Amino acid sequence: GAPSEEVVAVDEALNRLAALDARQAKIVELRYFVGLSIEESADVLGISPATVKRDWTLARAWLHRELQAA
Repeated sequence: GAPSEEVVAVDEALNRLAALDARQAKIVELRYFVGLSIEESADVLGISPATVKRDWTLARAWLHRELQAA
């Protein structure tokens, strides 16, 4: 079936985030869509789990604001 409006909205917001901060967008992709843990995401990206955790928190807050405004 067609993707839900929510998934489309998240995808569009993610594209906007990628233009601002590619790494944060990649972390959201790995965590939200692929379902990786903080540690697994850190391994994939070659960065520390602490950086993933910080970026994940920032990206989620940013996406939340974007989706509220939509």
